[in-house]
Amino acid sequence: METSNISGWGVMLLGMGIVFLGLVMLIYITKLMSFFCTKGMKKEQVPAVQAQAAQAAPVLPNSQAIANRPQFVAAIAVAIATVMGTEPEGLRIHSITKK
Repeated sequence: METSNISGWGVMLLGMGIVFLGLVMLIYITKLMSFFCTKGMKKEQVPAVQAQAAQAAPVLPNSQAIANRPQFVAAIAVAIATVMGTEPEGLRIHSITKK
């Protein structure tokens, strides 16, 4: 019975080659899936979907405004100063918006 020995370098190259080919195949499979998903949508649906996504972001009405805004701004300044490792007195907050 004859056995063949593959060197360590051969095993490494074989493994790296298989992983590389697998990743390339994943890239093309996802591109193909994206193509079929966008092809299934009609051109009229795309602007409607974009408009629906834009409306999904909730806007706070004036009735839900922050009750104690100075304390809220101070809390945010302290949090930012803690992350930056500085004192909150050195910070100047221009605006706070929800994203």
